Amino acid sequence: MSVTARDFGIVCGTMPTGPRNAITDVPGVRVGHHTLRAGDINTGVTAIVPHGGNMYRRKVLAAADVINGFGKSAGLVQVDELGTLETPILLSNTFAVGTCANALIREAIAQNPDIGRQTATVNPVVGECNDGPLNDIQAMAVTEDHARLALVSASDEMAQGNVGAGTGMSCFGFKGGIGTSSRRIVLDASDFHLGVLVLSNFGRAGDLVLPDGRRPSPKTTQDVEKGSVIIVLATDIPMEHRQLQRVSRRCGAGLARLGAFWGHGSGDITVGFSTGVVFDHDEPADFVQIRALNEGRIDELFRAAAEATQEAVLNSLCAAEAMVGRGRQKRRSLADWLRQSER
Repeated sequence: MSVTARDFGIVCGTMPTGPRNAITDVPGVRVGHHTLRAGDINTGVTAIVPHGGNMYRRKVLAAADVINGFGKSAGLVQVDELGTLETPILLSNTFAVGTCANALIREAIAQNPDIGRQTATVNPVVGECNDGPLNDIQAMAVTEDHARLALVSASDEMAQGNVGAGTGMSCFGFKGGIGTSSRRIVLDASDFHLGVLVLSNFGRAGDLVLPDGRRPSPKTTQDVEKGSVIIVLATDIPMEHRQLQRVSRRCGAGLARLGAFWGHGSGDITVGFSTGVVFDHDEPADFVQIRALNEGRIDELFRAAAEATQEAVLNSLCAAEAMVGRGRQKRRSLADWLRQSER
C-alpha cells in the first residue's frame, strides 16, 4: 500500500472519499503503470482506462482545461471540439508523447480495422511532464511496448509515487510523481464519485503549503517555477460538455491551495471525462438523449474537484520515495520531512 497524506493526519476539505480514495472509485475506471529504472533512466508510462469496452466505439464525454499552456500534450484540441474521449489516456515524459500516441493509435486500429479507411481516424490523448532533472530524457527510453504494458496492467488497484510516468518527477522541490484521491457525492439518493489522478511535477521549492498551514522546506536552491502537472478527472455523474469543462477548471483551485501560482514555464492541464455519458460511434439515430446534471447541484462537484486535486498532489508527494537520479541529483520525500517534523 502506498503511503498517503492521511497516514500523517493530513486531510483536505470536508467531503467523504470513495472506498479506495482513488480515481478508480469511479466504476469501470482502471489505472496501469510501466516503470523504467536503470542508471540515468528514471521514467515510465501511466495509463488511465475509462471503461473495459471498445473506447473508439463507445466514446465517453470529455473536456480539457488548460490552466497554463506550457506543454506538449496530444489530442486536447479535438477533445474540446467534439467533447469526447475515444482512447485511454497515457501519461509520460515530454519526449515520449509521439511514441505513446502511436501506441494508442495501433491499439485502436487493432480493435477497429476500419479506422482511417471506412470510418474516421482516431484521436489519441497523451499528457506529459518534463522529468529531465532526474531522468536522461534525451535517451528517449520509452517505447510503444512500454506504453502497451501500462495499458494491459490497468487495474482498479493502483500504486502511487515513483511509478509509471511519475518515476522521475519533482514537485515543490520534493520528489513528485503519481497521486490520486476521490470524493463521494450523493445525488437523487444515489452514490456517485469524482476521482482525480495527478502527474505532479510543478511548484517552486518552499512554496508548498499544507492544509494546517505548515510550509515544508526541501532545502534546495530552486528559485523558479518551471514544472508541470497533468490532472485527469473522472466521474460517473452525467452532465453536459460545458458542465464537465467547468468542473475540470476547478482542479486549479486545488493547486492554488497548495501554494502554486502556475508560473511561466509550467504546463498545467486538466483532462476530464464522465463515464455517465457514452456516445455510440455507429449511432444510427438522428437525435440522441443526454442526461445532464441539474446546474443547481454543480457546486458539490466544484468542491470535490478542488479537494481531490489538492489531496492527490499531497498523496503523490507522500507516496514518492527519496531519489538520486541523473547526475546524482537528489529529491527528498515529503513523507521523510513529515516523519522528522513529528519527532
